[in-house]
Amino acid sequence: MTKPTMDDVARRAGVSRALVSLVMRDSDKVSDRSRAAVLDAASQLGYRPNLNARNLASKRTRTIGVVINDLHNPYFAGVIDGLKSAADDHGYRLLLNSAFLNDGDERGALEAFVDFGVDGVVLTGARIPSAAIEHVARSIPLVVASRPMTSELVDTVNNDDRLGARLVVEHLVTLGHRHIVHIDGGRGAGASQRCDGYRKAMKSAGLEPRVHRAAFTEQSGAAATREVLASDRPVTAIFAGNDMSALGALDALDDARRRVPDDISLVGYDNTFVAALRHISLTTVDQGRDEIGRLAVEMLIERLEHGRSEARHAACAPSLIVRETAARPPT
Repeated sequence: MTKPTMDDVARRAGVSRALVSLVMRDSDKVSDRSRAAVLDAASQLGYRPNLNARNLASKRTRTIGVVINDLHNPYFAGVIDGLKSAADDHGYRLLLNSAFLNDGDERGALEAFVDFGVDGVVLTGARIPSAAIEHVARSIPLVVASRPMTSELVDTVNNDDRLGARLVVEHLVTLGHRHIVHIDGGRGAGASQRCDGYRKAMKSAGLEPRVHRAAFTEQSGAAATREVLASDRPVTAIFAGNDMSALGALDALDDARRRVPDDISLVGYDNTFVAALRHISLTTVDQGRDEIGRLAVEMLIERLEHGRSEARHAACAPSLIVRETAARPPT
C-alpha cells in the first residue's frame, strides 16, 4: 500500500491541489462547502498532511522536547502535568525522553532533540554541567526546570529549596526536636540548596547539623538511614532529601522496628502522590510542580513568539504539607 497524496485527495474531492493545500493549512480563503469536501476525501483515503513539509515552510515544528532526569521519580510527573497543560494552551506538543540518572544519556537526549528540530527544550532536574547546557542554548531556546542555575543564556524555574528546608527544620524544632538528621540528595538537582538551608536553619536554632550523604532514590535513603541508626549519636527526626529517599528511610526504620512518628519523625520533600497515600501520609514540602511546568513553557513561548532574549530566573515559594509522620519526640 502507498500513502495517499495531496493529489489523490484533490482527485477524490474534485478540486485543485492548490485548494487542498489551503484546506490543510487551515486557510480562511476556502468556502465551507469546499473545505468539507476536501476533509471528507482526506478521511476516506486516510490522508495525513506531511508535517515535515509544513514545518519546512513555517520553520516551526510546534514541538517542545522534554528531558526527564529520572523517569522513576514521581516528582517529574507533576512537572509534566504543568508542561502539558501550558503546551496545549499554546498549540504545542511535547516529546519526552529520559536520562535515567545517566549524564551521558542526558546529553544524548538533549542533542537528539536539537537534531530532530524541536522549537525548544525543557530540561527537568538536569545534572550535566552548566557549560554543556549553555552551549546548546546558543542554538535553541532552552529552559532548565527544577535545577538551580545562574546563567545569562538559559531560563530557569525552580522552587526555593533553601526556604523549603528551613520550613522543615522550623517545624521539627517547634515540635521539640533537637536531634535532626538530614539525608541529602547527593548530586540531585536542588540537593545542595536543601542541605544548605538545613544547615543554616539548624545553626539558627542553636542546633548541630548532621548530614548523611545519599541520593534521590529509595535505595539510597534506606542505606543512609541504616547508617544513622547504627551510629551512637541520638536521632529523633530525619529530614530526607526527597520523597523517594524518605520512602527508603521509612522501609529501613520499619526493618529496625522503629516506629514513625512515635520513635522517630520523618519528613520528605516534593509532595508526590505517594506521600499523600493514606497508609504513608508523609509530612513533606510541596514545590508547586504544576506551576513550575507551566512557567517553563511560558518562558519558551516568550522566546519563540515574542522575541525575548534576556534570561529569566523564576522561583516558586514552597509550602510545608503536614501529615502524620512528624510528631513530638519521645520523652
